[in-house]
Amino acid sequence: MLFQPAIIALLLASLVGTMMVVASVPFAVRVLRRWDTASGSGDQLDMEKRTYLVSTLLVVVLLSELASLVLFVFNADRMSSLFVGAMCAVGTLNVNDFGFPTLYLKIIVFFAASAWLVLNHVDSRGYDYPLVRVKYGALMALAPLMMGAAGVQLAYFLGLRADVIASCCSTLFSGATQITSDKLAAIPPEVSLMALAVVLGLAMVVGRRALVTGRGGVLYAILSIIVFAVAMEAVVAAISVYVYEMPHHHCPFCLLKGEYGHVGYALYLPLFAAAALGLGGGIAQPSARFASLAGAAPRIMRRCIGSSMAGFGLFGAVAVWLIWRSHLILIEQSPVNAILLNLSGGQP
Repeated sequence: MLFQPAIIALLLASLVGTMMVVASVPFAVRVLRRWDTASGSGDQLDMEKRTYLVSTLLVVVLLSELASLVLFVFNADRMSSLFVGAMCAVGTLNVNDFGFPTLYLKIIVFFAASAWLVLNHVDSRGYDYPLVRVKYGALMALAPLMMGAAGVQLAYFLGLRADVIASCCSTLFSGATQITSDKLAAIPPEVSLMALAVVLGLAMVVGRRALVTGRGGVLYAILSIIVFAVAMEAVVAAISVYVYEMPHHHCPFCLLKGEYGHVGYALYLPLFAAAALGLGGGIAQPSARFASLAGAAPRIMRRCIGSSMAGFGLFGAVAVWLIWRSHLILIEQSPVNAILLNLSGGQP
């Protein structure tokens, strides 16, 4: 199965990206040890010239890493037809023990790469590159993470076997198992939707304050990650059920399939982008303490937070629309509403 075009593209992107990042580590060490903008030495001038080239190459590499997450999930869903028992990406990822670890690592790399890209963008706006040491220190931390993700992905693709009977998504999200995904699916829909509404509303309030005052970017970044986690839980516990109109079908991957209009992409793309941009806003705000970034950093923070708020708003709008158009009624029959009905004497 290694000769599937999408698999070849994913492996090449990971290989090239990892090699480029690892090859940049010696230069990063050199920058950390010798960078001094006050010096006019030949070594300093050489580093200043090379940092343009290295940063440009890394931007291209890390952007490809962001795109590879989408391609990986799309390919996992498309390949489900090749395995007996697989109905969606869940079955493909369950063919061996490396499927879901690969997905989780690629999500971590997505956010780490997004943070580095924002850090690099902010640093490039200062005439003295005040964040260059932070940027290349972060690159040294990113390198082993990318190596690990590439290695696990390779192990996953090497372990794909067409004669393996894969697990259906119902075994993970149906209530017949005792694993984490099943526990998420068991959360009452009104609880998950209420939690999503609360954290989304709080993020919007903090984000608006950050846009007006220029403060609160770090808090908004923390809230963005919380909103991302709560939103993913709400998709499993409630939103997906409204789409399928089946009370016991909680799979977050079937949303990507054509029979459901690929609505999963309308949910996940703005959600991931909003969380990444919110994280970027938290990175940009502290940079304003440097004189050369006193004007640029707040502007970048506002752009990141404003775009993040728009992404969260789009996710919320799509979720509300999916629930509104559904013929399934969950919340009116929930235990909470039953208790309220009893307290009111059975009157709605």
